[in-house]
Amino acid sequence: MARVAIVTGGTRGIGAAISIALHKAGYKVAANYAGNDERAAAFTKETGIAAFKWDVADYEACVKGVGEVVAKLGPVDILINNAGITRDATLKKQTRAQWDEVIDTNLGGVFNMCKAVWDGMLERSFGRIVNIGSINGQAGQYGQVNYAAAKSGIHGFTKALAQEGAPKGITVNAIAPGYIDTDMVAAVPANVLEKIVARIPVGRLGKAEEIARGVAFLVADDAGFVTGSTMSINGGQHMY
Repeated sequence: MARVAIVTGGTRGIGAAISIALHKAGYKVAANYAGNDERAAAFTKETGIAAFKWDVADYEACVKGVGEVVAKLGPVDILINNAGITRDATLKKQTRAQWDEVIDTNLGGVFNMCKAVWDGMLERSFGRIVNIGSINGQAGQYGQVNYAAAKSGIHGFTKALAQEGAPKGITVNAIAPGYIDTDMVAAVPANVLEKIVARIPVGRLGKAEEIARGVAFLVADDAGFVTGSTMSINGGQHMY
């Protein structure tokens, strides 16, 4: 019987690539999204992957959403925490609301989703969790104290939860993407993006599908000896 995977932020960008890769690999995939109903409907029509709407920053919504996935697809064995937002500003200009929004979604969402699936994974003595961090959570980035803090927190969260899950057949890993050719990166001013690419040894932006391949490796049944690790997929920009 095919394992069930939830991908948060799973209908666009890196999340969409992950959803598609897991679907092609034979998993039953639930692609979570928060707000863009039109895009989610188009994604489901294009791929056949079911989309489920809830805000990962809302704990009760996560519990309810996971329940809906279980009812429709079955017990959740795989969780990809990919949902994330940016509210960039220097500390001088950043508001408390901008801090809270990013921390609540990017880091709080990881806690909420892991909490919602954890008991089931413990009961079945199997689970694969992959948290999508960021190069900017490893190296920092100007104007992103909120984003960098949240993503750095994901890396610490991953190492701690991995220790809880290891004796129970649950692996918890992270992937730290570099600059990937997605809508989020496309929003970066062209002159800034040119400087970023110049610092990437392979000389280009990454592709969402390259992140998805890393996820596919980490969630496989036979990847049980890999846990508590962070896979950096960044073209050599930051060797950590």
